Parts: sequence; structure tokens; C-alpha cells
Amino acid sequence: MRMEHSCVDCAIKKCNTGKGKYPEFCATEHMPDEVLADAMACYEEKENREVSVAAARVEYEHYCQYTRVQEIMAFAENMHMKKLGIATCVGLLNESRTLARIFRDNGFEVYGIACKAGAQKKTSVGIPEECNAVGANMCNPILQAKMLNEAGTELNVVVGLCVGHDSLFYKYSNALCTTAVTKDRVLGHNPVAALYTAETYYKDKLKK
Repeated sequence: MRMEHSCVDCAIKKCNTGKGKYPEFCATEHMPDEVLADAMACYEEKENREVSVAAARVEYEHYCQYTRVQEIMAFAENMHMKKLGIATCVGLLNESRTLARIFRDNGFEVYGIACKAGAQKKTSVGIPEECNAVGANMCNPILQAKMLNEAGTELNVVVGLCVGHDSLFYKYSNALCTTAVTKDRVLGHNPVAALYTAETYYKDKLKK
């Protein structure tokens, strides 16, 4: 299979540092002008510009000082958001309860919805019955999104939704979304640990 080189194959990062030479396959060097122009034009839209500015301010003002939880609150404050939604895995309800308390202690309204809310069976949407071995009720990210839409949340925070379920949640959420916790049942919800150890402990484990 032919490998197409892209940014993930670059170790120079001139687009960030301004130093060195762009590699032959550099996306910055070979980017279609119309794609770049179209992307930059999107920042003329009011919401896109506000989000971009707020995110940059949080990065600048709290660089290497704030945790992810603090950055979420700082971003929401910069965006003048008052009501936060939490879309949580039912297995992380304790952590989501703590997160909600922190948000509320900092002046935010919070509405949370767990993945099993609605108590619908997996088989009702065509999931094979064998999947009931890890629970008969389905994760329902579309319902989570629609419930938070009904609640009028302004920023939705994902806590540990399954791979794919998080994708459906993002797809159906009316509000902007960010992620507080990325699920990894093996690594204590710290998936980057597999990358840190990809050349050592996980070298063979990550091979298909």
C-alpha cells in the first residue's frame, strides 16, 4: 500500500517555529490556494472568530498553568457562556458529579445526561444480541445530544463517551463541544500513554 506523506510525517515544524526548510511533501508549501482562502474566510463568521479569539486568549493567559478543567471554564467565561452541559458515560458518573460541582462552584449552571438515559435495549437499533454480554441497554449519544439541546446548554463537555458514540454526540449537538475525558478503560482514561510506550511496552500490543 502506497503511503501518502503528510504533517504526521514531519519532524521540522517550520510552520510553527519558522526555522529550517519545509519538507518536500509539506502541506503548507503545496496547499491549494482556494482551500486556504476558504478556511480563512470562515473566520469572518462571528461565532468562528469569537471561538478562535477566546481559545487563543486562554492559551496565552494560562499556558502550562491551567488544567484541562480550568481551561474549559476559562474558555466558557471568555465566550460569556453560563450554562454547561455534560454528556457522560454512566461509568464515569462519579467523576462527572465532581466536574459538575466544580463548574457550579465557579458560577456555571450545569445539566448532565448519562449515556444509558432512556434505558433502551441495544437490540432495538440492530445491535447484535451477543453485545448484551457487557450490558443490555444501549449507549444513546444521540439522545444525550438532543436532551442537552432541549436544556439549552451553551457548551457541551464530553466525559468518557465510547469511541464512535462520541462522534454521534458531536454530530447531533447544537452547542459547541469540547472533551474533558477521553475514554480508555485500560489506561485510566489516558490514551496517550499507549503512544508514550509505543516503542517499548506497547510495541507489539499495538500491532494488528
